Amino acid sequence: MPRFIVTGCYTQAAMKGMIASPSDREAASGALVKAAGGTQEAFYVTTGDTDFMLIVTIDDVAKLLAGLMVAGASGAASNLRTQRAFSSAELTEMQKEAGKIASAYAPPG
Repeated sequence: MPRFIVTGCYTQAAMKGMIASPSDREAASGALVKAAGGTQEAFYVTTGDTDFMLIVTIDDVAKLLAGLMVAGASGAASNLRTQRAFSSAELTEMQKEAGKIASAYAPPG
């Protein structure tokens, strides 16, 4: 199943809400991912340019993006970014496939 890394930032309103009424944000994001048809494999609070990171598996990236629209529209999250992640085994398969099709490409010059 395809795996995605999602990062984002909490908004000022979200941080105010977390201070006023602490809650399990891992459970909240996991429920949204599940509603979209995926599985949240991991949730981390992060430092640097983003505040959180999720690792999600889901068959349909459009459904993941719909879930992220819900999170963004709620006013709780911003700067949401999604990256497709591949395992080492998947990379090995890509390398094998590249070897099969390499002769079809003619580089410039």
